[in-house]
Amino acid sequence: MKFLPVGPRTFLVELADLDQTLALFDALLADPIDGVAEIVPAARTLMIRTAPGFAADAKLAAQVLARQPAPGTRREEGPVETVEIPVTYSGEDLDDVARHMGLTVAEVIAAHQATTWQVAFCGFAPGFAYMTCDDLRFDLPRRPAPRTRIPAGSVALAGRFCGIYPQETPGGWQLIGTTKVPMWDLSRDPPALLRPGVRARFVEGAADIHPSAAIPAPVTEPALTILSSAFPLVFQDEGRPGQGGQGVSASGALDMGALRRANRAVGNPSGAPALEITLGPVRLRADQPVTLALTGAATASVAGLAQPAGVAFALDAGDEVTILPPETGMRSYLALRGGFDVAPVLGSAATDTLAFVGPDPLKPGAALACAQSRAIAVAVPQDQPSLPKAGDLVELPVTLGPRADWFTPAMIAHFLTQEWLVTPQSSRVGIRLEGAQPMTREDALELPSEGTETGAIQIPHSGQPVLFLADHPLTGGYPVIATLLPQALDLAGQIPPGARIRFTAAQDFALITPARSA
Repeated sequence: MKFLPVGPRTFLVELADLDQTLALFDALLADPIDGVAEIVPAARTLMIRTAPGFAADAKLAAQVLARQPAPGTRREEGPVETVEIPVTYSGEDLDDVARHMGLTVAEVIAAHQATTWQVAFCGFAPGFAYMTCDDLRFDLPRRPAPRTRIPAGSVALAGRFCGIYPQETPGGWQLIGTTKVPMWDLSRDPPALLRPGVRARFVEGAADIHPSAAIPAPVTEPALTILSSAFPLVFQDEGRPGQGGQGVSASGALDMGALRRANRAVGNPSGAPALEITLGPVRLRADQPVTLALTGAATASVAGLAQPAGVAFALDAGDEVTILPPETGMRSYLALRGGFDVAPVLGSAATDTLAFVGPDPLKPGAALACAQSRAIAVAVPQDQPSLPKAGDLVELPVTLGPRADWFTPAMIAHFLTQEWLVTPQSSRVGIRLEGAQPMTREDALELPSEGTETGAIQIPHSGQPVLFLADHPLTGGYPVIATLLPQALDLAGQIPPGARIRFTAAQDFALITPARSA
């Protein structure tokens, strides 16, 4: 068992194989450790995240180690939820799968139905479950070249796993069939049909699905109407942490400090939903008297008069506010006194642009209602931190790991000394970086999917790093050389294309060594 550093409140536990990983996962669920907020299982790792006030340190590692089942210990089976999934076996790769397994197509189908598939972990997309079984014949390679489009409901195999794509997406697994059973349905509780520990059995045939009746949205008077915007606007709040078991990352505001300052400026709870505005310009009309505050990168103008940043200002019905393109930074936060009337999804109004969880992005013509929630006295205006602009060099502190040992000391030194350009392909999912000399590693080993933290810096085959932001995938298959310290995430969310980043590490990469008990 290895303990790999991710950040002050997160580490990875690496084990020998999937069976050991699931056994330790079961043991930690049966005997919880005080302060552990979430565990994200993957193929050979558990990502353990602690609650505020608890450190992911050697003391915690010792507690995890003490719960490791003895070699050969059989997993205790409690009450098991088993779902039956009807499949139409018409996948494009069914013949190739049969050749790989040395079977006929009919024998592949029979074997797929004869086995019980257990959900080991979730990731890649909400509701996408990595299911495993005891039949080693299903240890199959991925396709040589991924498809750019795989329809929702596709049943696929790769690397001893079976998965069902919950939404249309690219992918490289071998397609053997389709199902009409939705893997992700917000009308269910929980929305994910398949979750760690659930078993699945496949049967041939089509499902008899009755779509959920749509719940009509309540009719409310608009408070604001979006007249024009350069980019779609999204609602954001403090996100939805703790949903890793369903394959859902936290999402939330990229500049959490700016979100909270905007809400406090109008007397809302600091985590209330606000509008996250990327760049600009944006024009909105007040449809009734409202009180607003804008923080972050941009400034607001009413009738040609600039409004002080982070200070509440009032509009009468018919007034228009213009949010100008920022000279520095990327994102701004507009809060409405009384809060926006927006329905939460999984306890949050955050829009996850990768997973398509939460309210839809907002475009011109959208009418926004006020929740009329209780507000309090406004906070004293706070200073707005300075933000970077294109051409600036921004230093971001990182923890080396969890996969820094996949790179030579020379490559790590190169990673920390090179200036990385922020490219226009960046988004809420991550910042795509470009350097004159890409990162390389000595071998071409593949990394089994494992949990990734917000701020993870992943090195894909191109050697050009990707810095994960709030809407990043829950798991990833490329090595993470370093992870941003949490206090630097707000700044990272404000770095515009054309700026450059240099990463700084306080210490060299080192494994976490469990503390010896007295």
